[in-house]
Amino acid sequence: MIRQTVAHVDLDAIRANYREIASFVGGGPRPPGIIGVVKADGYGHGAVRVARALEDEGIAMLACADIEEGISLREAGVRAPILVFGALSVSDLEGIFAHALTPTISTPGAARALQAAAGRHGVTLSCHLKIDTGMNRLGFRHDNLRRTLPEVAASPNLAIAAVYTHFATADNPDHPAFTLQQQRFADVLGVLPSLGITAPVRHAANSAALLRDERVWYDFVRPGLLLYGIVPPPLASTLRLRPALSLKSRIVAVKGIRPGEGTGYGLRTVLERPATLAVVPAGYADGIDLRLAGRGCMLVRGRRAAVVGSVCMDMTTIDVTGTNVAPGDDVVIVGEQGGESIGVREIAAAIGTIPYELLCRLGARIQRVYE
Repeated sequence: MIRQTVAHVDLDAIRANYREIASFVGGGPRPPGIIGVVKADGYGHGAVRVARALEDEGIAMLACADIEEGISLREAGVRAPILVFGALSVSDLEGIFAHALTPTISTPGAARALQAAAGRHGVTLSCHLKIDTGMNRLGFRHDNLRRTLPEVAASPNLAIAAVYTHFATADNPDHPAFTLQQQRFADVLGVLPSLGITAPVRHAANSAALLRDERVWYDFVRPGLLLYGIVPPPLASTLRLRPALSLKSRIVAVKGIRPGEGTGYGLRTVLERPATLAVVPAGYADGIDLRLAGRGCMLVRGRRAAVVGSVCMDMTTIDVTGTNVAPGDDVVIVGEQGGESIGVREIAAAIGTIPYELLCRLGARIQRVYE
């Protein structure tokens, strides 16, 4: 049984986007590998199916947010190396060993916990080391490494296979922190050997940094949003990307209202003219943002129809005045119809948020149909 509101995921688009990114970064003498970011259920696209598509393309590594996400991928048969980005010091670490995951060491506590667990298992555990160069989230502070890293370097059961950082402002060309973080990371790379760490691999570039500066490509790049066919705003790109996700529904009711009448909770939208409204069976429980009321549109019969009234839990109302619509007509919430299109970047800009949030908030009851 498929509900009326369905997310369509084009796996061929994801494969094509991967190849486009690989071509873009592959022109130099030492082209970087690609770590495909599939955290948050593949940015709402379905992590397992996305991971399998990327495996088919020969991706070097995948990345997820936590151990549980990594286990889900392994249990679904994904065999590519999987990097776990998140904090680990209070996690159940057994999944790292049982499912061959690559953890990130981002705090002294995580290093101690991983060393103890690896010692109990009698194995040498391959890890990535995260350096905080200014985002002030996870990672060893760049200016305190001589105090914090010797213990990590001396851990007999930990092998530092890579070192990485994360940029806080890669999507803001005017912010000076990007250059500052880049310099700090370069300084750290120069200091690490003296602290007993000779990691052979370096990575730093998310989607925005990948587009912005090839000097930060290093040995791997970490595209997330780009894989799904969306350029991080406000950046532009000549990459030939295809959005992989479209969100579609059907009209379930059409009704007229008289001048002075409103619609939805609070009756905040009162129309001063006769209007025809259509009800779409998708609401905030499905990830439709409340702020779309009065700001967003959907496509019906190739025309834009404004969202009016309030976005409800299970329904949204659109103004179809002057359009000959009927129950059962297709509605496009994200995607293309009749030469018109509404993209996630446009929706995010209209309501003052970012594409990442909109994609990741698609509700669990929205069925993903893979094409």
